[in-house]
Amino acid sequence: MSSPSLQTRADTKVPARIARSAATTRGAHLRTEDFGGWLADRGRAHAFQVERIPFAELDGWSFQESTGNLVHRSGRFFTVEGLHITEEGEPYGDGPYADWYQPVIKQPEVGVLGILVKEFDGVPHLLMQAKMEPGNPNLLQLSPTVQATRSNYTKAHRGADVKYIEYFVGPGRGRVIADVLQSEHGSWFYRKSNRNMVVEAVGDVPLLDDFCWLTLGQINELLHRDNVVNMDARTVLSCLPFEDTSDGALLSDVELLSWLTGERTRHSVRAERVPLDSLPGWKCGEDAIEHVAGRYFKVMAVSVRADNREVTGWTQPLFEPVGPGVLAFLTREFGGVPHVLMHARVEAGFLDTIELGPTVQYTPGNYAHLPASERPLFLDTVLRARPDRIRYEAVHSEEGGRFLGAESRCLIIDADEADAPLDPPPGYAWVTRAQLTSLVRHGHYLNVQARTLLACLNATETRTR
Repeated sequence: MSSPSLQTRADTKVPARIARSAATTRGAHLRTEDFGGWLADRGRAHAFQVERIPFAELDGWSFQESTGNLVHRSGRFFTVEGLHITEEGEPYGDGPYADWYQPVIKQPEVGVLGILVKEFDGVPHLLMQAKMEPGNPNLLQLSPTVQATRSNYTKAHRGADVKYIEYFVGPGRGRVIADVLQSEHGSWFYRKSNRNMVVEAVGDVPLLDDFCWLTLGQINELLHRDNVVNMDARTVLSCLPFEDTSDGALLSDVELLSWLTGERTRHSVRAERVPLDSLPGWKCGEDAIEHVAGRYFKVMAVSVRADNREVTGWTQPLFEPVGPGVLAFLTREFGGVPHVLMHARVEAGFLDTIELGPTVQYTPGNYAHLPASERPLFLDTVLRARPDRIRYEAVHSEEGGRFLGAESRCLIIDADEADAPLDPPPGYAWVTRAQLTSLVRHGHYLNVQARTLLACLNATETRTR
C-alpha cells in the first residue's frame, strides 16, 4: 500500500497573488473610469420597481394567528418574530438597557456569498455582479458572483437557476481560496450565518450579462464611492488572505484570543423568541410595526419588480432603520505598527454572545435623548473628528434583501491618546490589521460591520502604497 501524499498546510503564494490584484487598477476587461457607465447601462437594461404596500397586500405572507409572527405560506425564506433579550452579570456597557424586546428576522438556512476568481494577463480578477436588491438606496449595486439563500439556489420559489452557483455548491469546479461561515447583523437577525467563499475557477468561465471581471485594485477604488459595493461583497472581500509583513502587536495572538474569551464569559445573554404580537413598547399598524418612541427601526412591506432576478416579481417584509448609522475604526500606531481599536460587542442574535465590532457602531439618533454620561463610548469623538484626521469616509448600505434604505457613514480615523488611550476601557482592545485578517478566516470573530470596515481598511492601505 502506497503512502498518502501530503500537501502544504497553506499556499504562501496566494497572499502575494491577491496583493498583485490589489495593486492593479487597470483591469483586462473593464476600465475603472468606465464602470459607472457600465453599471448605468445594466440598470437601463432592466425594469426595476419597488413600492411600499400595506401588510394586507403581501402575497404569500401573513400574520400567524397564534403568535402574530409574520410568516410565508411555504414555511421557507424567513419569519419575523419577537425577541426578549436580557443580559445578566456585569453591566452591558453600551447604554442603560439590559432588558428589552424587539422584532427579529429568523432565517435558519445558510446562504452562499461567493466570488469567483480567474487570472487574466497574470493578474487575478474577480467576477462581480450588478445586482438589484429592493432595499438598496440606488437599487443596483456591485455584488458577489453569487449571493443566494438556500431557498434561492434550491429553487423553493420555482424561479430560474442561480447563475454560477455550480462553482460554489457543486462538485469541485475550482480551487478554494476562502470558505468560512460568518454572522449576519446580530441586532436584526436571530443566529443567522452565511457561507463566505472565494473560489478560483479552473478552465474557461462564460461571461454573462450583468457580470464583469474586475481586479481587486479596481474594487478597492469603487469602495471609496458611496453605495456602489454592496454589503455581501464587502464581507467576502474581507475574508481574502492579505499580505502583512508587520510581526508585532500590543497583544500577542494568544493574549488577544484569551481577552475575547474572557469577554464572552463575563457576559451572559439570554435571547428568548416570543410572539411578535406581545412585544412591549412596539405597535403594529396597517403598514408598519414600529417602536412607540419612534426609534430603532420599523418592519414594513414592499412589492418588487425586477426582470433580471430568478423570480421577476414578489412581495416581502423589510426592516427599515429610522436613521443612518455610523461605523468607525479609531486607529493609532504603536511601535510603528498600525492598530485598530476593536469593541467586544454584545448583540442578541449572535451565536456566541460576543463578536468583535468597530470602535463605534451606532445609529446616533437612537441616543440623542440620553445625557452625555449614557451616550456610547467614542461616539462623540467620531462625530467631532477633524477632517484632517479622517483617512477614509464613504456611505455604504446594508443588506438590501432584508433592510430598506439602511445606510451607514463608514469612517477610519487617526486618533491620539486623548481620543483613544493606549489602555482602553473594558470591552475594547487594540488589534493589528494582520490579526484581524487572521481572525476573519474563522467564523464568528468579526461582526459584519467590522468586516465592512476591514474591507475598507484594506482598500485604503493598498491605495496608499
